[in-house]
Amino acid sequence: MTSTVETAPRLPFARPNALDVAPLYAALRREAPLTRVTTPAGDPAWLVTRFAEARQIFGDRRFGRSHPAPERAAKVSFAAVQAGPTGDFETEAREHARLRKMFVPAFSAPRMRRMAGRIQELVDRCLDDMAAARAARPDEPVNLHELLAFPLPVLVICELLGVPYADRGHFRQLSERIGVLDGGDDAQRAMDEFKAYTAALAARKREHPEPDVITDMVKMQAEDPTFTDDELSRQAAGLLFAGHETTSGRIDYGVLFLLSDLARRDRFAADPHGQVQTTVEEILRLAAPGGLGLLRYAHEDVEVGGVLVERGEAVIISNAAANRDETAFIEPEVFDPTRKPNVHVAFGHGSHVCIGANLARTELRTVFSSLFSRFPGLRLAVDVDEIEVRTHRLTGGVDRVPVLW
Repeated sequence: MTSTVETAPRLPFARPNALDVAPLYAALRREAPLTRVTTPAGDPAWLVTRFAEARQIFGDRRFGRSHPAPERAAKVSFAAVQAGPTGDFETEAREHARLRKMFVPAFSAPRMRRMAGRIQELVDRCLDDMAAARAARPDEPVNLHELLAFPLPVLVICELLGVPYADRGHFRQLSERIGVLDGGDDAQRAMDEFKAYTAALAARKREHPEPDVITDMVKMQAEDPTFTDDELSRQAAGLLFAGHETTSGRIDYGVLFLLSDLARRDRFAADPHGQVQTTVEEILRLAAPGGLGLLRYAHEDVEVGGVLVERGEAVIISNAAANRDETAFIEPEVFDPTRKPNVHVAFGHGSHVCIGANLARTELRTVFSSLFSRFPGLRLAVDVDEIEVRTHRLTGGVDRVPVLW
């Protein structure tokens, strides 16, 4: 690999439409397991496009989110989240273990099963809103993004964390500013406001504890004086941001995948409850709302797929590209809701697998089984090629999914 920053391809790559990723990913994957790229911030990084190497790095403790010299670390963007190194290089492993000890029970599969009834109620509320909007303006499409894909994950994460739903407008505009790739100072100001907001919530929970995740964090802080106020507010803000942004995008993209082929829609609508588990896994595998990936830094020299990644170098793992690797999946570009096995890396792999995976799966299964049971004739009001992707945002996604039925 001799590419320089000047000649290396620059992220994000141009994609043909909302559902397909850039063809350049497949070309790079055929050439090498890791490729030199230039980040949106203009810095050099390695891009991982193959499934085996993605799993290797996710599971390798020699890679992390911290950096041995953070002031010299390559940045992915000028957003206020997932843009550069986080945490302390010397204590990252210990901090990671502490956070997983705190959060894994809150997002465990048994707790999600207990929440399933409440999530169903919230989904039904959103579907009622869709029906009301359609009845009020029968000649106009309904924006599924605004009435289901965005509000449902917000309702769920608010209840789980103990955040007032009435504040959704406030943290929505903060989230939008935080995630702008070239947000710069404004993105950081929004993050500071977000942390101040979650710090105020934590202060209220100290006085009035409730059965929610932020109260759990406050209790852990009382037991562990090294868990600072700043860390608590940062982690809470991160949970609130990630808890609605990523699931919202997957709802939108799942609907687009199902409605882009009416025969596919009809097959699913004939038995949504019976097909929802494998369909959701295929949505998770292929949905690619964003155009970047997950950032890691090498904590020492590591060889990956025959390529030497030197200590401190940035690595961007493209889940979207890895989940389309021909060596890991048969006909990887085909949306196959019956695909088994379907061992994708949508949530990462190993000890760093996303703690919200159980929650996301519960939400998605409830959404898709309910949506197509209630509106089996759902269809797009525009062609998929007319759906614009928010390429300026870290999490990508779309602002509108106009539907009729």
